Amino acid sequence: MAENLQGREVVIGVTGGIAAYKTATVVSRLVQASAGVTVVMTEAATQLVAPKTFEALSRRPVALGMWDTLTHPHIELAQDADLLCVAPATANFIAKAALGLADDLLSTLVLAFTGPILIAPAMNTAMWQKPVVQRNIQQLRQDGVEIIEPETGYLSCGMVGAGRMAEPERIFARIVEILTNLPPKAKK
Repeated sequence: MAENLQGREVVIGVTGGIAAYKTATVVSRLVQASAGVTVVMTEAATQLVAPKTFEALSRRPVALGMWDTLTHPHIELAQDADLLCVAPATANFIAKAALGLADDLLSTLVLAFTGPILIAPAMNTAMWQKPVVQRNIQQLRQDGVEIIEPETGYLSCGMVGAGRMAEPERIFARIVEILTNLPPKAKK
């Protein structure tokens, strides 16, 4: 079944987890479904996947910092997007989001965004199981953020366990489901 997301705007946040390469598939699928996609990368994410990859897939510039091309990127991106998805979401990013810390474009965008937020955690099993990480996840859920649970499997560190980012098709399917049930944003 071909999804049609024509007229929908999605911001994809990419943090510095090795699973960042899988996010390229999510972006590609969204563009193929006719969604407008803007990618926001943390500095750490750019060490794992080149911004040019996401620019090629989204056909838009990647937002990297607070002082890029937009005057107030965290506000403008928040106003224009129907949904914000962060994949992968590292333990560091999850902690910042749970505490409301805003020290880069992506964490500031999370604070400014009023629509649905979807987070796909990805980290080592020991990190995922830490009580502080689970408390942060619980706080985000209480704040209305949806968490796509990580999967169990082989991790880049060589371990096998929970912490593997959800597969791109699972993330894409959930985005489609949310957008299908969400009234379109009024355009400026």
